[in-house]
Amino acid sequence: MIKKVEHIGVAVASIEKSIHVFRDLLGIPLERVYESDAIKTKIAFFPLEGCTIELIEPMDPESPAAKFIQKRGEGIHHICLGVENIEEALRDYEAKGIELLNKTPRRTQDGRLIAFLNPKSTNGVLIELEEIGAE
Repeated sequence: MIKKVEHIGVAVASIEKSIHVFRDLLGIPLERVYESDAIKTKIAFFPLEGCTIELIEPMDPESPAAKFIQKRGEGIHHICLGVENIEEALRDYEAKGIELLNKTPRRTQDGRLIAFLNPKSTNGVLIELEEIGAE
């Protein structure tokens, strides 16, 4: 059912400082940066062959990313796995006993269809599912 690792989300305190690290020091090209009003974050995308690194900076101290950084510090926030049919994947995982944070998928500001699995069911790892085309 899982087709690929779509992206790895990294919570950061400052997008600007982190862009310097990923683009200027590591040499990964920056694709775009945008602000998500829905989750109160600024997000930067660094595409690599087959996977993307997604930097997430909280814009509100009450946002999930801010709470993550307050509790655990900067670092890997989630792993996003690409699936062909997200609704089918959610039904399947729930039937297998995985607790869902999102019972139904939602559209992101940039048009992606996503849902999250509860890290209590996945060894403490926040897993995001994203619907992707057949590849």
